[in-house]
Amino acid sequence: MSSAKIHPAKNFHIFGKGISFSVSPTIHNAGFEHHSLPYNYTIRESDSIDGVASLIADDRFGGASVTMPHKLQVHKFCDEQTETARLIGAINTLIVKENGTRRTITGDNTDWSGLYSIILSHSREKQQHPSVGLVIGAGGASRAALFSMYKAGIKKIFLVNRTLATAEKVKEDFSQVFDIEVIETLDAIPEKPDVIIGTVPADTTTEGQFASLFGPRGLCVDMSYKPRQTPLLTAAQKHRDWDRVTGVEVLLAQAFDQFRLWTKLEPPKEVMTEAIFALDKKRAAVAQGGML
Repeated sequence: MSSAKIHPAKNFHIFGKGISFSVSPTIHNAGFEHHSLPYNYTIRESDSIDGVASLIADDRFGGASVTMPHKLQVHKFCDEQTETARLIGAINTLIVKENGTRRTITGDNTDWSGLYSIILSHSREKQQHPSVGLVIGAGGASRAALFSMYKAGIKKIFLVNRTLATAEKVKEDFSQVFDIEVIETLDAIPEKPDVIIGTVPADTTTEGQFASLFGPRGLCVDMSYKPRQTPLLTAAQKHRDWDRVTGVEVLLAQAFDQFRLWTKLEPPKEVMTEAIFALDKKRAAVAQGGML
């Protein structure tokens, strides 16, 4: 009750297309409830980012997660962008700052920081510093993946994409900061990567595409989380000393950073993670025709 007096009621959203099954509301609402915050997080689908303009303009707008296809266009509603978001060229987080009657909307990117924390955690656990990275795909998510590898100190970073020109554009955009080597096909990579990050929809891939990628050990991350066990992760599973990180784990990692930016509070990680498991059980019961 005291939190409601200190914190005015705010609405948070996820903006995107084809996101009706997003688990982000489950994650964030669990965190808000834990801290007794009068905040509500909902899914808002739109074909274009202009379709959510009224929500952003609303006085009760507290912030938003932004997913595809809006990550590259949402900057038009931002008063400012963080240096990282500008460099990556993709925004996945809107943060509202209020100073009296003045309201400022900042565009940020937590996709990269979530991945960065995953790579660092793997390095510490294995006590091995990765030196070769591979990013599959060249969309907004891949820019965050590439930047996370650079920040983690990975020296050789390879990028592969179905459309070569798109990958070359991404390389050029980062060229003043770090080097990326574009390869035409997965088979063309000159050395085995220590870290692989997939950023393309899982339903556009097959396990066989990735069979030749894996060396003796490493970290495989797939940012796609439908289905949880993607073809890329299935390929990695065949190699005992490869750690695998699912898209849901990536989603949680970046959501923790979003929660901090929005609330200035520490995210209750166990509570937010457990909320996902509870949702999985509920959905499984519905799928099997069970009683809730």
